[in-house]
Amino acid sequence: MFVTEALAASVETAANGAEGGAFPPFDSSTFASQLFWLALTFGFLYWFMSKVIVPRIGGILETRQDRIAQDIDRAHELKSDADEAIAAYEQELAQAKATAGEIGNKARDAAKSAAEAERQKIEADLAGKLAEAETRIAAVRDKAMADVGSVAAETTELIVKKLIGETVTRTEIDSALKTAGN
Repeated sequence: MFVTEALAASVETAANGAEGGAFPPFDSSTFASQLFWLALTFGFLYWFMSKVIVPRIGGILETRQDRIAQDIDRAHELKSDADEAIAAYEQELAQAKATAGEIGNKARDAAKSAAEAERQKIEADLAGKLAEAETRIAAVRDKAMADVGSVAAETTELIVKKLIGETVTRTEIDSALKTAGN
């Protein structure tokens, strides 16, 4: 029953307030209780914020700050590791280039010496073939020169026979050719 009496009282108060009373927050008779509840609520919210909310937010911010600092430190470590790896790579690349240059020089020198040896072998072979050819040419020339005398004798014999109509002996032709050759 208490609830119905309270409800009836509030309805009656509302009806009275609506007829000519002031708006409750502006009613000067309720200022003291409103200020009391305002101070109590503000104090409770201030205490709750300072003891619960602010420390949690501060902890979260501090945790984030620490995590960011750790991430930055880790990034610096990784950067220094990357710089070291790049330096090692460049050094190995320089060594590889130097080694490749040495290998290229050795291969070029080996090819050059092999080519020189092959050239000398070919030149020696050609010199032998040239000497052999000169010997054959000399033999052919000597044979041709030997045959030239007999050909000249035969030709002379035929010319004399055609011109004069007489035959000449081989010894006469040979002595005439010897005299003409000197």
